[in-house]
Amino acid sequence: MYERFYGLRERPFSLLPDPSFLYPSEQHHMALTLLEYSLMNQAGFCVLSGGIGTGKTTLIRHLLSQLEKDVTVGLISNTHRAFGELLQWVLVAFGIDAAGKDKAGMHNAFVNFMIGEYAKGRRTLLIIDEAQNLGAETLEELRMLSNINADKDQVLQVFLVGQPGLRDLLLRPDLEQFAQRIVVDYHLEPLDTAETTAYIRHRITVAGGDAMLFDDPACEAVYRYSRGTPRLINLLCDTALVFGYGARAKRIDGNLVEEVAQAKRKGGIFPGTRGTGGQTAPGSDSEHETATPAADGKKKSA
Repeated sequence: MYERFYGLRERPFSLLPDPSFLYPSEQHHMALTLLEYSLMNQAGFCVLSGGIGTGKTTLIRHLLSQLEKDVTVGLISNTHRAFGELLQWVLVAFGIDAAGKDKAGMHNAFVNFMIGEYAKGRRTLLIIDEAQNLGAETLEELRMLSNINADKDQVLQVFLVGQPGLRDLLLRPDLEQFAQRIVVDYHLEPLDTAETTAYIRHRITVAGGDAMLFDDPACEAVYRYSRGTPRLINLLCDTALVFGYGARAKRIDGNLVEEVAQAKRKGGIFPGTRGTGGQTAPGSDSEHETATPAADGKKKSA
C-alpha cells in the first residue's frame, strides 16, 4: 500500500518473524553467540526467555537459517496439553510416524531415530517454543529423553524458548535436576531508546528505504509507547506509515506517531490501555509505563 510512496521494496515492520530483518542489538548478538556456542559444543539444554514480542522467535529463526546441514531440527511451537503430549509432539516435529504406538513405542521410535541420525554423523536439535506452558512432569520426561549419550557426545540438544514464566518454572525445587542440565540461559530485555531508533532505521534500510524516514522525535515517541518491545515497535511504525501515506507525508515525525498512538489507545486494545474507551487512568501504573521511558533510557526488570 505505502511501499511505493516511501521507496520501499517491502513492508519493513511486518508482525511475522523474519530473520532477514533481525536487528543485531548487543543483547541479541550475545544470545545468538551463546546459542551458536551451545550447538558447536553439543550442550544439552539451552534456555532463551523474554517478554512477549521481544524477538525470541525471530532470533531462533535466524539461527536456523544459519545452521549447517548436519543438524536435524524438530520444532514444537504449540505446547498446550489439549494438543497432545510431549512424545507425540516430538515425533511429529521430526516427521516420525506415531500411528498405533503407545508411549513405550513412541519412546523407542524416537530413540532409534536419534541413534540413526548420530550414526549418519548428524546432530539432533529439538526446539520448544512457548515452553513456559510445559508442566514439571513434562520437563522431567524431556530430561529423561535427553539422557541418551554416545561416545561422550550429547545425542539430543534442546532449546527451550519462552516467556519469563519459564524461568520461574525452572526455579522450582522439584526441577533442580533439570535446571542443573541447563548450559546456556539468556533473557532478552526490551530495547532502550537508542536501540529502538537503531532498530527502526535498520529495518527501513533492509526494506530498501531511507533510514531517516522516521525522524528523531518520531523514534522517541515510538519508544515511549512501545517501551522498546520490538513487536509493538513494528505495530506502531507500520500504522504510522499507513497514516503518513494517507496524509502524503514524506517523513514520519513525532506528531504523526503521537496521532497513531492516541488512535490505538482510544480503541483500548493497544497494550497499556485501560479504562473506558481505552483511556488509561491518570496516574495509573499502565499510564506511566506506556508514556514514560525509564530514566536511564532502558526499562529495568523488577
